[in-house]
Amino acid sequence: MEEKIIDLLEEKFTEPEFSNCFWLDVKLHADKKLEIIIDCDTGVTFTTCRQISRHLESVIDEEQWLGPKYTLEVSSPGTDRPLQLPRQYKKHLGRKLEVKTKGGDEYEGRLSEITEEAITLDYKVRRKEGKRKVTEEVQTTIAFDAIEKAKVKISFK
Repeated sequence: MEEKIIDLLEEKFTEPEFSNCFWLDVKLHADKKLEIIIDCDTGVTFTTCRQISRHLESVIDEEQWLGPKYTLEVSSPGTDRPLQLPRQYKKHLGRKLEVKTKGGDEYEGRLSEITEEAITLDYKVRRKEGKRKVTEEVQTTIAFDAIEKAKVKISFK
């Protein structure tokens, strides 16, 4: 079932209006709840979710894939979900990220650069120099394949 839904999503994303959208997760739960997480390079709007939901509903209802009663939920990933794909990082340029690497290192800094292979974080480090403490700006580049988990850190300052 999930593969059929993914095929429908991929087909919808070929339309010019949805060409900057992509799916992140498709789950069919035991209680016939179909949960779909989508994202777009420019951000997900309520209208986008509604249009994709209606497209999926029309096919699911016509083909009777889930019977007469089911729940369909199409939503954006939200701020609590980790970034999954390299293309998700672009819209977060300049924002603060928490990154954990597969090697166990943890970083928190501003996303300052994105390439095809890696991201660069800027952050401050305090170190002791003689009797005083010095703060310096540091940049760390982390390859996408070395990232275990990356989340946008929301700040209300």
